[in-house]
Amino acid sequence: MLPISRRYDIDWLRVIAIGLLLVYHVAIGFQSWGIMIGFIANENPWESLWIPMSMLNVWRIPLLFFLSGMGVYFAIQKRNWKQLLQERAGRILLPFLFGMFFIVPISVFIWQYYYHWELNYSDNPGHLWFLGNIFVYVVILSPLFFYLKIHENGRLVSLIKKVFSNPLGLIFVFATFIAEALWVNPTPYEMYAMTWHGFFLGLLAFFFGFCFVLSGDTFWKMLLQWRWLFILAAVWLYSYRLFQFQMRVPAFLLSIESIFWIISVFAFGYKYLNRPGKVLNYLSQAAYPVYILHMIFLFLGSLLIFPLDIDSRLQFILVLLFTGMGCFVTYEFIIRRVKFLRPLFGLRMK
Repeated sequence: MLPISRRYDIDWLRVIAIGLLLVYHVAIGFQSWGIMIGFIANENPWESLWIPMSMLNVWRIPLLFFLSGMGVYFAIQKRNWKQLLQERAGRILLPFLFGMFFIVPISVFIWQYYYHWELNYSDNPGHLWFLGNIFVYVVILSPLFFYLKIHENGRLVSLIKKVFSNPLGLIFVFATFIAEALWVNPTPYEMYAMTWHGFFLGLLAFFFGFCFVLSGDTFWKMLLQWRWLFILAAVWLYSYRLFQFQMRVPAFLLSIESIFWIISVFAFGYKYLNRPGKVLNYLSQAAYPVYILHMIFLFLGSLLIFPLDIDSRLQFILVLLFTGMGCFVTYEFIIRRVKFLRPLFGLRMK
């Protein structure tokens, strides 16, 4: 495969996706059902907050899987398969294991303390399940990816580029996600964590993310040309869902809406975000540690702020600020500067 220039829009989208993750997880704490999925739930919920969150929840996690597949495309340009697995083991598997045994248990302790449960050590992937999935996808798909790299002028690569040079080629993407939704029949669709739905959906997104970058500029220019149609379709499908009873629609419709949102995000990101900057450089480094840490500060903020006799909307803002500031202060003054901690949070050694 020929070397390609750095795609700053992809870096920006990764940063934005992590930011949305923080907002989304804070919002769960203001839903009455938050406790059912392991969050600290406010006794004074802000139910209407879930209206915008319900727009995000069908595409924010799939978007991250697409972006991860794109990242592997760039990673294999100067690596063989052994080097790729070693690099991904260091940057994904090590933080996953460290987080599972040391980071997630801290957030669990805070949850147990808040609800007056007996404090027990619990080692589980928690919110880091995503990293475990990504590493498995690398292992499963790397033979195919390196085949495509070696045969960059072969028929299969030419076919992929031809298919994705035309908007009709996206029908294949929609079809596979619809098939996954019909086959697995997830309830609810947005339950990705540690489910077969999340695993297979993530595998598809990871694969297509790789293929999108492989397809070259022709694909991205096609997205740019059709971006308004894509975003209108996404908004229409979300609006339809919004007015259904309890927002319940068939899983296959959610899969279609999800892909329309994602290709819209890629199109507008390609147009407006493909530019470097010092802010991007900093946030790109911080995003991974922030993702790993954020549940600790989210639960700690909930512990401190939820008992306050103030409006739930103000509590939401305070918890969000506490979570973000806690993560960034810890990153800036500890993780970033302590050499042995850097690889545990997915950063390269200095």
